Amino acid sequence: MANPWGLGRSSYPRSGCERRPQGSRLARSGRAVRPGVLILQIIQRGLLAAVCAAGLVAHASGAARPGSPVHPKAALQADWCQRFADRLDSLSLDTCRQSGLTPSGTNSVQGFPILQRQILPAKAGKDRKQAIRVLLLGGIHGDELTSPAIVFKWMQWIHLAPAQDFHWSVAPVVNPDGFLTGKPKRMNANGVDLNRNFPTPGWHQEAPQYWIKRTGRDPRRYPGEQPLSEPESRWVNDEIARFKPDVVISVHAPFGVLDFDGPVQPPRNFGRLVFTPVGVYPGSLGNYSGMHKKVPIITIELPNALAMPSEAESRRIWQDMLSWIQRNVPQKREAATAIRQVAAK
Repeated sequence: MANPWGLGRSSYPRSGCERRPQGSRLARSGRAVRPGVLILQIIQRGLLAAVCAAGLVAHASGAARPGSPVHPKAALQADWCQRFADRLDSLSLDTCRQSGLTPSGTNSVQGFPILQRQILPAKAGKDRKQAIRVLLLGGIHGDELTSPAIVFKWMQWIHLAPAQDFHWSVAPVVNPDGFLTGKPKRMNANGVDLNRNFPTPGWHQEAPQYWIKRTGRDPRRYPGEQPLSEPESRWVNDEIARFKPDVVISVHAPFGVLDFDGPVQPPRNFGRLVFTPVGVYPGSLGNYSGMHKKVPIITIELPNALAMPSEAESRRIWQDMLSWIQRNVPQKREAATAIRQVAAK
């Protein structure tokens, strides 16, 4: 039965390659089987096995040498959209495939690729280089299912104005292990809260103390042994350094507010979500990006981790976010340019 909120299926449908051929039940039933029927069953099984093996290899690696074994990681990569669609009722297999996600080059603890897509601005030439760069992240906490779901929805609108004028780097599921495990969980496969694992100043003293004294050693908020100890948080850190975003958008749930860190004017509201500071946490991405790296970051807290906002509200959040970026991010760029000019004198 599907989850009543429309997210998080309770069981995974088998693909055709996982199903037993219909003839196998007849052959094992104890009833007499004519030789011709038995031969047909054997042929069907052989053809099915061949087709499944060929399809898996072709999906996983594009082409494989004859006789080469299918590597488990290649098989895992081949079905990433199927696994995402199995987890989110709001996401169709076709929509996931059309999103154009590709492996980032970094895998999760359990070997699942962190998938991303870069979307260039519609502008050409010099205008393209000057386009605002937006890093959009979902699924840092694996049990906040509405986060990747709404990022996939927004990716369908990203080629429309004014989003088409920005340069995007999008990763809908930063924590695939937490997201895809039997019962989705906040932490990654090592039991680390990725949103407490970023190298904020004083992390080694503040992060463990906060975890022990303020959370009572809550395992859901364990910051890890070291900052950036996890491949998923390292990827986010590396992507900020490589992509050099002008603004970071990180989607979470279920507090139903907007949080903001950074050097520009915070948003007033996106749709029904109102700006409400939620505090400063050692090792959080907001603290690290907005306060330490001086890259503005908006943390969108959707009101429910399982129930998606309505289509109209999802669109209002999206449009208000784009309008805020247009109004405020250029100011940050101008201020940074002025600082560099003063420093050069």
